[in-house]
Amino acid sequence: MDTFFIKAIQLLLSLSILIVLHELGHFIPAKLFKTRVEKFYLFFDVKFSLFKKKIGDTVYGIGWLPLGGYVKISGMIDESMDKEQMSKPPEPWEFRSKPTWQRLIIMLGGVTVNIVLGFLIYMMVLFVWGEDYLDPKVFDDGLESAELMKDYGFLDGDKILNVDGKPLQSQIDINRHLLLRDVNDIEVQHANGAIESLSMPEDIGQQLFQSGNFQPFSPVRKPVIDSVIPDSPAERAGLTQGILITAVNGEKVTYWHEFRKKVKATDGQAFDLSFISATGENQALNKELNAEGIGTVNITTNEEGDIGVYTSAFSQENILTKTYSFGESIPAGFDFAYWTLNDYVSQFKYVFTKKGATQVGGFGAIGSLFPDTWDWQSFWTTTAFISIILAFMNILPIPALDGGHVVFLLYEMVSGRKPNEKVMEYAQIAGFFILIALVLFANGNDVYRWITGD
Repeated sequence: MDTFFIKAIQLLLSLSILIVLHELGHFIPAKLFKTRVEKFYLFFDVKFSLFKKKIGDTVYGIGWLPLGGYVKISGMIDESMDKEQMSKPPEPWEFRSKPTWQRLIIMLGGVTVNIVLGFLIYMMVLFVWGEDYLDPKVFDDGLESAELMKDYGFLDGDKILNVDGKPLQSQIDINRHLLLRDVNDIEVQHANGAIESLSMPEDIGQQLFQSGNFQPFSPVRKPVIDSVIPDSPAERAGLTQGILITAVNGEKVTYWHEFRKKVKATDGQAFDLSFISATGENQALNKELNAEGIGTVNITTNEEGDIGVYTSAFSQENILTKTYSFGESIPAGFDFAYWTLNDYVSQFKYVFTKKGATQVGGFGAIGSLFPDTWDWQSFWTTTAFISIILAFMNILPIPALDGGHVVFLLYEMVSGRKPNEKVMEYAQIAGFFILIALVLFANGNDVYRWITGD
C-alpha cells in the first residue's frame, strides 16, 4: 500500500479514537448531572451526515467533515449558535440550569479524558513493548557540538556530566533540555579529561530554535565509511565499507564532520585521502601501505562537492530496550505523559516567533508523525502524544474551545453572576473565526511545505 494511505489511515483511526473519547468526557458527566445531550457526533455533519441514529434524547452520528467532533448539550451557547433555544426560559435538563460546579466538570471532562488517556496509553506501551534507548557505548567518544554551542565553550568529544547538578538519563537528552527547559549550568568533561562548568544564557533555547539547531549535539562519529554510492568518485577510487579515513591532504581527521568540512574546502580540486583499510590490507586500491599501515588515494569531488560516502552514528545493535513490569509501567507512564506535556507547553512559546509561525502544521504535519509502515507500538505512542496535544490546545482560553467556556465559568464562580449571554455569543463567534483562521493557516503551511519541498 502507498505510504500516503498508510499514514492517512493511521491518522484517521487515531483521531477517531481521540475525538470519540474526548466527547465522551463531556457526555458522561452531562448525563450524570441529568443534562440533555441532543447530539453526539464524530466529525462534523455540515448539511448532511454519513450516519445517524437517535437513541433516547440523543442523535448519534458520523459527519463527513473530519475536522473534529462535538456533543450538542441543551441550553449551552456553543458552535451551533442555537439562539431560538436560548431565547426560551431555561428548562431543568439544560446546561444553563445546572450549578456552576457541575457545568465546570462537564466542560473539563474532555481535556481530563485526553490527559488520562495519554497516561494510560504510555503506560500500556511501556508495559507491552518497553522503552527503546541508545546504548551508552554510543557516547564513549563523546558528543559532536554545533558551531553555536562552541561559542559557549563546548568542544567535540565532550561528555555531559550533569545539567544544573543532575545527571542525564542519556547524553543525547541535552538537546531537549536546551530547547525546552531552563538550563543554567552544564558540567562537561572534555576529550582531554578536563572538567569544566559552562554557563548558558537565558535565551539559549531561542537561539537554537532561530538558528535551526534542533539537534545541537549528536554522538561523535568516527570517519569510518559505512556505505559508498554506486558510480561515485569514492567507488571509482576503490573506497569500500569499513575504511577509516585518517587525513585529507595530510591534515589529520578525527571526526566525520571534520572530514566533510575538509573535503568541502578542496573546492573541486583533487586531494589526497589517507585511510586505513577495513581488512588491514590495500588490495582494493592496488597500492602499498606505508609503515603505519596507511594508504593514500588521490580523488576529486563531484559537482555537489562530495565524494559519495556515508557513515552511520549507530546501528540497530546500538538500540537497547528497557522492559517494565505492570507495576513499574504505572509511574513510568505517568512520568512519560507529564514530561511530554511539559515539553510541548515549553515549545509552544516558539509559535509566537516569525520562524515558529512557519513551523505550525495541520493534518499533514500530524500525519507525518506516523511511520511509513504499520507498527502498533509507533501508532499508540503517536496517538498518546496527539492526545496530550489535544488536551493542551483545548484548554487554551479561546472562545469556542473548552478553555474559553472554562474562563466564563470561572468568572461566574468568582463574581457570583453569569456573564451576559450576548457577550458569550459574540465571543463564541469570534472564537469560531479564530479557529477557522488557525486551521487554514496551519494546513496552508503544510501545502506550502509540500510544494516547496521544505
